[in-house]
Amino acid sequence: MFIQTETTPNPATLKFLPGRSVLGEGTLDLRSVEDADLSPLAQRLFDVRGVAAVFLGSDFVTVTKRDAEWPQIKPAILGAIMEHFMSGAPVLSEGVKPDTSDLDEFFEEKDAEVVSTIKELLDTRVRPAVANDGGDITFRGFKDGTVFLNMKGSCSGCPSSTATLKNGIENLLKHFVPEVEQVQAV
Repeated sequence: MFIQTETTPNPATLKFLPGRSVLGEGTLDLRSVEDADLSPLAQRLFDVRGVAAVFLGSDFVTVTKRDAEWPQIKPAILGAIMEHFMSGAPVLSEGVKPDTSDLDEFFEEKDAEVVSTIKELLDTRVRPAVANDGGDITFRGFKDGTVFLNMKGSCSGCPSSTATLKNGIENLLKHFVPEVEQVQAV
């Protein structure tokens, strides 16, 4: 099994591509050892000393480190991913579903058409690019001209995420949706 590794804009996060489906659809953002109960794969990864977070995507895994250097922990992470897939164990614990929903959304009914356009732009232009960097961005709300987005995976805590949010996503949305005044991460 060959696992490709890619850097991300976040120096604390690497993207691992096992060459097969991880979740297929949806994502799962695991920010602590306690969250790892949702995924046998994440449990193996959190057993590696220095792993701070695991993000599972359609065909990739991003791992965020804490108090460790990549040359020291990368081989152990590669080994954990390889062992997991070679064992045939499931990626998710029984009964756990990846996040494919738009939970906790908030916006006024009069803004439904604007929100629909915002979501379409996010899904077609933003999310594919962000997934290439090992993360995900989902719509959470729209109020008084402000779009609220949830940043996950390598996007969460990334030094360049503010620039991406303001210079990239905000400008894109303002261009296509005049009602958008600003974008904020939640």
